[in-house]
Amino acid sequence: MPIITINGEAKEYAADTTFEAIAKSYQSQYNAQIADVIFNGKIRELFKKVKKDGELSFVTVEDQIGYQTLVRTALMMLVKAVRDVTGPELHSKVKVEFSVGYGYYCSVKTDGELPKDLAHKVELRMDEMQESGIPVFKSVFQLDEAIEIFKRQGMDDKIKLFHFRRNSEVNMYNLDGYFDYFYGYMLPNTSYVKVFKVEDYRDGLLLILPPRMNSKEIVEFSSREKLVDTMVLSTKWGQAMGIDNVGDLNETICSGNTHELILVQEAFQERRIGEIAKKIHDRKDIKFVMIAGPSSSGKTSFANRLSIQLQTYGLVPHLISLDNYFKNREDTPKDENGNYNFECLEAIDVEQFNTDMTKLLAGEKIELPIFNFVTGHREEKGIPMQLGEDDVLVIEGIHGLNEKMSYALPAESKFRIYISALTSINIDNHNRIPTTDGRLLRRIVRDARTRGTNAAKTIAMWPSVRAGEEQYIFPFQESADEMFNSVQIYELSIIKQYAEPLLFSIPKDTPEYLEAKRLLKFLEYFVGMNADDLPRNSICREFVGGSCFNV
Repeated sequence: MPIITINGEAKEYAADTTFEAIAKSYQSQYNAQIADVIFNGKIRELFKKVKKDGELSFVTVEDQIGYQTLVRTALMMLVKAVRDVTGPELHSKVKVEFSVGYGYYCSVKTDGELPKDLAHKVELRMDEMQESGIPVFKSVFQLDEAIEIFKRQGMDDKIKLFHFRRNSEVNMYNLDGYFDYFYGYMLPNTSYVKVFKVEDYRDGLLLILPPRMNSKEIVEFSSREKLVDTMVLSTKWGQAMGIDNVGDLNETICSGNTHELILVQEAFQERRIGEIAKKIHDRKDIKFVMIAGPSSSGKTSFANRLSIQLQTYGLVPHLISLDNYFKNREDTPKDENGNYNFECLEAIDVEQFNTDMTKLLAGEKIELPIFNFVTGHREEKGIPMQLGEDDVLVIEGIHGLNEKMSYALPAESKFRIYISALTSINIDNHNRIPTTDGRLLRRIVRDARTRGTNAAKTIAMWPSVRAGEEQYIFPFQESADEMFNSVQIYELSIIKQYAEPLLFSIPKDTPEYLEAKRLLKFLEYFVGMNADDLPRNSICREFVGGSCFNV
């Protein structure tokens, strides 16, 4: 009988005991639902059976791994419910487009008209599935068998994706006779998805789930129309090139058409930057262009490219980083662990910034500070600055959209831009790529190149970076005058070449190994692409190197 060690206590279990049975005996010790286990350093689904001795720990839906397990299972239930409600004659196809807050927008297309009360019917069907506790079975199929199943179910996107698969076997999930492939883990049955809501949204459905850290209740949905419009625009850019998913991208790379792909995608972005520059020019009172966005969004490259476009309209831009307004190190607030908190607004000398900007607006001459990150103090001498009639300050920093950052400046003098790396390409119709994965891979590559930081350290820091974004950046994104998506549809195929060696270097006995392994598996979907054809001003260059800007 296998001996399993849990929380330092060893117990014997009958052979073939499921991890679910073990989890149920410990569930009362956890506030949130147990979703997965980590057994001998590997993530295991609850329907798996114990076959040998080992050390076991539990993963709940309030852990990142467990939450994504919940999301995947809920999405499979949604796709199955749509098929059940619309019936086989409509050949309904659901595509998981992107997340909107705690909701997942799914477009729905059929050969006929959708029921007018589709959301209500789908939610009722999902309720039935939840109450029934329908098992989710996992089976291994040969690649040819899997492709035949995809054909029967009209999943052309998955057929294209698996054309580039090296492995001859495919793990597939079966929910009440509906087969699907999902990148990641699943819950053992539908009863585990306890709280959800389905609403009509645009030309499809919005599946709303509880937030990760409050997994027992739905948070009221807040519309993020600017963000959604930006995602839709980026999706259209990809579709204009015939690329809707990773399979399409891989086909384009293998056909040798990457040169045109890069040129057109870069042209889309340049046109968008030009449109933003024109709006700034047309508002004659603008003196401060405030640019903010989460980590690894490409803010510096974007600010440089926007400045060039502003010059074509006769404006004289000056790049400023809010980092130069950091308080001296000894005056910087500390977090609950006693570490300096460089993410919070209080780490910035807001008063000095507003004083300086107000003087500039009045035509006075000032000295812009220069912060020395080695000493942790400002330099004694700054940069002389005085605004002329056509001068514009392009100010980049994480707090740029927060009204408290620029409280003394007239609203008509400010133009606010939110920039983020919003991945719009899917692995396939049911497997979206989280925007955070793209940003994390960008940061791993850049940190290794510019700061000598290994991938394990970057991964270890990522949760605190994300927490700062949730608190200081995302709440202000809809207040922006314009949004810009810095992602190029092909960039993960380029970043793959740089990220894989860094991820492979993470040892198995480190806490970051599981995340590195997940990212490596994710990158396997992409055919690699070299960076030779990337223009020197490409935002992607900020991460892989070779940029003409000082990034």
